[in-house]
Amino acid sequence: MKHIDPSALSARERYRLMIGSILPRPIAFVTSIGKEGIVNAAPFSYFNGVTSTPPIISISVGYRKGMVKDTGRNIRETGEFVVNMVSHSIAEKMNIASADFPPNVSEIVEADLRTIPSELVTPPRLAESPVQMECKLYKLIEIGEGPNDLILGEVLRWHIHQDVKIDERYHIDPASLDIIGRLGGPQYCTTKDVFEMMRPT
Repeated sequence: MKHIDPSALSARERYRLMIGSILPRPIAFVTSIGKEGIVNAAPFSYFNGVTSTPPIISISVGYRKGMVKDTGRNIRETGEFVVNMVSHSIAEKMNIASADFPPNVSEIVEADLRTIPSELVTPPRLAESPVQMECKLYKLIEIGEGPNDLILGEVLRWHIHQDVKIDERYHIDPASLDIIGRLGGPQYCTTKDVFEMMRPT
């Protein structure tokens, strides 16, 4: 075993250990709108579910050069956003949107993404995403030395593409989603390689 003391590492080294050992990480492709009306789309892999009653998700949005990122700023200003899950078919567009564009440039245009109106929030949904979650800000916590914005969002509405297999008990077939997950560095995986284990009673 290797025993590693995080306090002895640089911030970059700690980041590499985090993204290399917490695998796979789901990706929240977040759409938001700022006060100027520009639609922003950005992917975040520090993302997961927190609780189901009410349905709360978490996203960690870092700062860039000491400044809050567009997504964090937009959510602070409006309290609304949409989490779009990333299928294999839109992975390249998600990657384009991850570039460091200035605030007055929309990743929607740069990545050639199609949007559709949301029902309960102002930011649009990404039409090509198989699962879209309209969210309102539940709580925002500044955390860490970065700092990071730990955004807790309450899911107000799910939208699930008609090609996704979901049964009457709301069990979703992961293979029909073909969602990608983030690994370390430039590596990703999909939900098509699945095995089952029944939980002991």
